Amino acid sequence: MVTRRALIAGSAGLGTAAVLGGGAVAAAAGSDEPASEGRHIVGATAITKVYGEGQKLTAVAVEYDRDIDGSSLTTSAFAVTDRTVTKVYANRTTAVADRGEDGRYVIVELSPEDKAALLWGKDAVGASSSPTPSPSGSAGGGTGGGGPTAGDTTPGGPIVPAKATVTQTGTVTTVRGRRYAADGTAVTTSAVVNPIVDDFRQFTFDDPATGRSLKYNLFVPKRYDPRRKYPLVLFMHDASVVNVDTVGPLVQGLGAVCWASPEDQARHESFVLAPEYGEVVIDDNYVPTSLFETTAHLVEAVTEKYSIDTRRRYTTGQSMGAMLSLGLNIRYPDLFAAGYIVAGQWPDSQAAPLADKKLWILVAQDDTKAFPGENAITAVIEAAGTKVGTAVWDAGAGAAQFAADVRALEKQKAPVNYATFLTGTVTATTGASNAHTGTWQIAYSIPGIREWLMKQSM
Repeated sequence: MVTRRALIAGSAGLGTAAVLGGGAVAAAAGSDEPASEGRHIVGATAITKVYGEGQKLTAVAVEYDRDIDGSSLTTSAFAVTDRTVTKVYANRTTAVADRGEDGRYVIVELSPEDKAALLWGKDAVGASSSPTPSPSGSAGGGTGGGGPTAGDTTPGGPIVPAKATVTQTGTVTTVRGRRYAADGTAVTTSAVVNPIVDDFRQFTFDDPATGRSLKYNLFVPKRYDPRRKYPLVLFMHDASVVNVDTVGPLVQGLGAVCWASPEDQARHESFVLAPEYGEVVIDDNYVPTSLFETTAHLVEAVTEKYSIDTRRRYTTGQSMGAMLSLGLNIRYPDLFAAGYIVAGQWPDSQAAPLADKKLWILVAQDDTKAFPGENAITAVIEAAGTKVGTAVWDAGAGAAQFAADVRALEKQKAPVNYATFLTGTVTATTGASNAHTGTWQIAYSIPGIREWLMKQSM
């Protein structure tokens, strides 16, 4: 998978040769070669977007040799193999926009509901049939079957490369009135733009204490000023992302990228740290591998390197990552100010230290392992004298209802918030095969919970 931004603007000759398979160059200014010679389209770039269920190819930017008049464009002017074209407009860059503007790029938006849109996981078109781990460190991934064991290195994923083939099937008009007739030439994308994902950088942490190496992704605020102090969010993935490309945690769902979105960064500039585990770190025996300790050391190392506010470090994760978040909060009580726990559990016999933590817990009532596990944990927390706010939600609620749900739970003024999804609503809403994996497809799309986390401090 190509994960770094590879823009082709300014490389017209190279782009044409690579995409069209010949030595043609962009038509010279004032020339009038027919479009059938394939000299007006310079190249094409795939554009992706990450959803709760994973990264999808959602648009193609077709680059021309001259600025295109956006008012003349229609959806019938382009076809993309095995995809549904939903919107076509001109733009000055290889980016989707609410409103386009005349420029060298024609943005061909595609339906995210197309089967061929998904780029992540076993359901992606073109994914190999090799087995992948259950998406949890817990047995059966919360669904009752056998799950992976700690130390298992079976690769998860896969990540399918973003690639599309586009054809101009109608007339395109330049801003100077020149008409480029349909020519039937199929152009395959030769570059990829991954909004937000491309804003993360990839590194490897070599832990001198454990002797282990841990790949990780790091988002640094775009206006980073070392004279200021910034919060940090640690996101830890589930077992389905074990031992894949370093960017795996960024493309398998919203758990990491949501915090780095322009909207969230506008409200709370923050660092986002997303490790890529080369093995299953924890299973139902609750005895983690040494990468558990390495994760804590990584957080401290990043804190030392950058201007991180030690009073505003947060942890979140789904399934295996939720289990790690609970375990780290118990083992290192001063490491995080608060945690967002999505579909995870931990032995209630060890849960007493969580009574001193600020937590938002989200789980489905038909998650057969995480739900009873979280019930046991919250019972321990309440027995210790800490108030636990509770709520039951419909996983199919819209944005306005979720915002109201979050506000209502916050009004209980509890340091620990425990929200559960009604039985059947997660699978009905997401189409996931079980409530466990479906929960995190929704969990990180609720802005109010993210906002709550960012308000917490030590």
